[in-house]
Amino acid sequence: MTLAAFLNLSGEAAVVVGGGPVALRRARTLLEAGLRVRVVAPDLHPDLAALPVAHDPRPYRPGDVAGARVVVAATDRAEVNAAVTAEARAGGALVNHAGDAGAGNLRFPAVARRGGVEVALTTGRELPLLAQALAERVGGLLPAPEQVDAWAERREAALSLPQPERGAALAALRADIRAALGLAPAGGDA
Repeated sequence: MTLAAFLNLSGEAAVVVGGGPVALRRARTLLEAGLRVRVVAPDLHPDLAALPVAHDPRPYRPGDVAGARVVVAATDRAEVNAAVTAEARAGGALVNHAGDAGAGNLRFPAVARRGGVEVALTTGRELPLLAQALAERVGGLLPAPEQVDAWAERREAALSLPQPERGAALAALRADIRAALGLAPAGGDA
């Protein structure tokens, strides 16, 4: 079982163990989320070396992930990834095991973003290619930023109204959003 959540970890420490293409992708994701990233690896992919990360140019050693909120085990050695994952989990960190998602407690979903709307997708299995294709499809369905802004303004205005005008304005907004997305009208609170 997993818990779908969006976490604000901006400014938190992250450690990526490994310096190849998978480590590069994970480091980019962590940096985009505002984490401070340190990479432990003897060698770095050239694109990873160009990122604003701290680099310990050596193999992983026990203690390397101490104090990190997020850890990524992304080496090409199963025994190293297992040791990193075990240490991170024991320390209470969120850990992604790039070679065996089930061994960690953090998975990186495929994400579709547009206009402030963010949709994260995972297959719950080892099918990242399916999740990526679904994210691409969903991304094409997301409303334009201007439309999202207009809806947000309407909601804020509606919330300032007294009842029953407030309820009517929210119901009208809900109906407009559902119609714009090709859905049938439905009830419920905003």
